[in-house]
Amino acid sequence: MPVSRRRKRPNKPRTLPAIRPNLGIEAAYKRRLLALVDEMNNSLRYWIEAQWKQTPPMMATDALPVTEIQKQMAELGERWQDRFDVASKQLAEHFAQSAMKRTDSALAKILSDAGISVNFKQTRSVMDVYRAVLAENVGLIKSIASENLSKVEGLVMRSVAEGRNLGPLSKALQEQFGVSRRRAALIARDQNNKASAVITRARQTEMGITKAIWLHSKAGKHPRPEHVAFSAGGLGGPVYDVTKGAFLEGKWTWPGVEINCRCVSLSIIPGLDDDS
Repeated sequence: MPVSRRRKRPNKPRTLPAIRPNLGIEAAYKRRLLALVDEMNNSLRYWIEAQWKQTPPMMATDALPVTEIQKQMAELGERWQDRFDVASKQLAEHFAQSAMKRTDSALAKILSDAGISVNFKQTRSVMDVYRAVLAENVGLIKSIASENLSKVEGLVMRSVAEGRNLGPLSKALQEQFGVSRRRAALIARDQNNKASAVITRARQTEMGITKAIWLHSKAGKHPRPEHVAFSAGGLGGPVYDVTKGAFLEGKWTWPGVEINCRCVSLSIIPGLDDDS
């Protein structure tokens, strides 16, 4: 009588829990950034309304009134751009440090729970990532001021040239200020996602983790169809190369890197294969 033997199942890769962006860091970043944007907008609104009440624009035949207001707008804009240039470095540095510390501590806790002890150091590769996160944040914060100031100046100059009263201009300014606030909120959310993603990938590479599973967050009102499909509808997609990424939307990319992407990766640890 033949002896029945238990057939051994193929090993399944054991994954570690995902490192997700910290909502507390995002909220703090957003709060400080919005406070700076609101201060700029309130200053612009106060100055413009004061100018209109003092000297309402007329349909002028010469360029003198326009030239003078343009000069004053340029001076006001320069002061606020300088303010953002200084504040951007302070705010971005605080955010980048917080994101790195939180990501490292979260990953260390996950590894510890899996029985792996690790002491993360500030290696060259991780510091390169940190500096990249810092530089991108500085540039984005500066761009809030430059774009907003340019739009506001355009609204003011058109109102002066057309001899409009304050009502329509105030409405247009309010709409533009809303745009600047929404952009600030997007930057805070997007940069928090991206910082967590790129720091995690740097640590994965250092630890010799070469494979991961793409996991869609199932969050957001307008999810990327290819991200959802690649993640099997949010259940966890196929294994992808940590170094190379996945080819989605016509390019190689990684979870959490694209604008508003909340996807995360599940690291596959070679030494934690499931033999059961």
